[in-house]
Amino acid sequence: MIGILVTLTISWILLYLIEKRSILSLGFLPLIKRLKQFVIGFLITAVLCIGVQSLEALLTSSHLFLNKKLNASLLLSMFWWDFKSVLTEELIFRGALLYILLRRFGSEKGIVVSAVAFGIYHWFSFGIFGNIIPMLFVFIGTGLMGYAWALAFSKTHSIFMPIGLHLGWNFTFNTIFSKGPLGDGLLVSSGGNMISDWFSLISLWGVPITVLLIVKYLVRLDNGELKETQLSRRYSLWR
Repeated sequence: MIGILVTLTISWILLYLIEKRSILSLGFLPLIKRLKQFVIGFLITAVLCIGVQSLEALLTSSHLFLNKKLNASLLLSMFWWDFKSVLTEELIFRGALLYILLRRFGSEKGIVVSAVAFGIYHWFSFGIFGNIIPMLFVFIGTGLMGYAWALAFSKTHSIFMPIGLHLGWNFTFNTIFSKGPLGDGLLVSSGGNMISDWFSLISLWGVPITVLLIVKYLVRLDNGELKETQLSRRYSLWR
């Protein structure tokens, strides 16, 4: 939690020093509208993750069953871990820095820079730096996803949909299907046969491409930036 507060503070300082804006410029208002965008983003990637994991279970003939050891406290703690990690990454990659890039260099260049940075970051977070082939595969997959989420920020003028898109995948993957670093979550897999490693490209490349197409063609461009910027200034600590 301290890390999030530090990231928020640094973001606020950067926005003020470079753009003379407050943290609200990242699209926190109007709140109801932003929460709707968050939920839409969450559902998009959650449904995609459920589809990929269900297909994998079908192809491997594995069985999914409820984790009897799971309780409400553990489920909430796993969700909180997912939320904290997602929010931290979003504030770094789709927060103040992306906002400044979009303002200074335009949407196309800003989105590309954000996507490249996100892809490179995952070389280190996945621990694959130095392994050329995995680096290439991960860079393309995470870079495409970073591009889709940055595009969502650019079109909605808000960090809320990117957070929803990111959390929808991570929570479903890590906590619902127990595939992440948190251990057994809601569903646990048993048995099953091995399938080709190429199947992993469905989630690594196929999902980002699908999300990108959804954001590009189905998410409406928000033309209310001026009005919301004025609203954010109204509630800024620096008036």
